[in-house]
Amino acid sequence: MQYWLMKSEPDEVSIDDALAAPQQTVAWTGVRNYQARNFMRDAMRIGDGVLFYHSSCAEPGIAGLAEVASTPYPDPTQFDPASKYHDPKAKPEAPRWLLVDVRAVQKSPMIPLALLRTHAELAEMLILQKGSRLSITPVTPAQWNFITGHLMK
Repeated sequence: MQYWLMKSEPDEVSIDDALAAPQQTVAWTGVRNYQARNFMRDAMRIGDGVLFYHSSCAEPGIAGLAEVASTPYPDPTQFDPASKYHDPKAKPEAPRWLLVDVRAVQKSPMIPLALLRTHAELAEMLILQKGSRLSITPVTPAQWNFITGHLMK
């Protein structure tokens, strides 16, 4: 099992939206970074743990837990000219962008980014590194255990 931090803007999809979705599952659309896409394509597996992170909001931070719920498949927004995620170079026969489905497991009290920064155990988390902007990053088992065992209690 692997662990991930996945960022979502809560005005697009929040942890509450995911919990309210059918089967508590949402398609993780709109990823337009090759490294993040490659994590979904090459490394994510059904059942992997996800820290559901709210970004680009008043208080960014971990808002809950989720799990990877599907294998990767083409992101339909790349083909939709009306979508802000449209990619005119993507073709149905040669998609450029993938997604996975994510199933919300539980909402947690918000764990703000500022609080994450105060714990030496999390100093190596990619989200805490200067200049880190990836929407999907791996989380080590030790980081996952610290967050779920200490900060979510």
